[in-house]
Amino acid sequence: MPTAAESLAARADELAGRREPYVLATVVRAQRPTSAHAGDTALVLPSGEIQGFVGGNCVEASVREYSLHVLAAQEPLLLRVLPGEPSRAAEEGAVEVSNPCLSGGAIEIFLQPRIPAPRVLVVGTTPVAQALATLGSGVGFDVELTDGESADPRGGDAALIVASHGKAEEGALEAALRAGVPYVALVASGTRGAAVLDSLDVDAASRSRVFTPAGLRLGARTPGEIALSILAQLIGERSKARARTSGIPEPAVPQPVTAAATAPATAVDPVCGMSVPVAESSLHLEHNGVTVYFCSPGCRAAFRKDPERYAVSI
Repeated sequence: MPTAAESLAARADELAGRREPYVLATVVRAQRPTSAHAGDTALVLPSGEIQGFVGGNCVEASVREYSLHVLAAQEPLLLRVLPGEPSRAAEEGAVEVSNPCLSGGAIEIFLQPRIPAPRVLVVGTTPVAQALATLGSGVGFDVELTDGESADPRGGDAALIVASHGKAEEGALEAALRAGVPYVALVASGTRGAAVLDSLDVDAASRSRVFTPAGLRLGARTPGEIALSILAQLIGERSKARARTSGIPEPAVPQPVTAAATAPATAVDPVCGMSVPVAESSLHLEHNGVTVYFCSPGCRAAFRKDPERYAVSI
């Protein structure tokens, strides 16, 4: 019979094998009378579900909320939870939350995002395709080589790059465009690239999304140089997309990013005033057609007993 730690490790391996993101939460310091101990761990899924143990219900509410933020930002965070009236104070790499539901003690939990490397599907076995596989892993991409007939682009992929020198190009390009792959590129001369685009069974807007000739104009000549120019263009386009999504001005130097999650919406527990993520995994109930979220069973029970007392806070 596997131990709890072994079961959790197996679950983490399973998630990694399925390319599913999660947060590894580890208790690094616990002050009595907290129920968790240093070294306790849990996995937090994008749904907010917590598997493992890093504290009681009141602590779990904050772990859930900030784990979802960590997944969105893709940056680790040290979470401190203390007893006291609802408040929060943030500093670089850490946040401190006061929770009135805690009976005492304090706890510090390190939240580490585990994000699968963005998949880049490369069609072809040409020298350029091989160079993309070699260089791509070095800049944080999971590069898969395939042929045009077997290509299965998905919307969550970072890119599809066709470098097959004319072999089964159209089907792979069309599939990637229809799947919504954000970066689609064809390694070809300007003349041949234009001819391939004209043959695609997609609308003009979709054709315009294909980068061909692929890559930045760096004067690249060798397969390695061409692959480098393509990866540089891919990184730049991903940086632009991130800036558009976040509303942050585009950085002067593009930075590689992975597919970001959406920052979670939050609600306020009407009983204690704690912030709670709006997620199915958070404690909640329906009241007069409104979903009300709670940090702990105690707060939910108090609301159920006298909802009108807290209705003004909803």
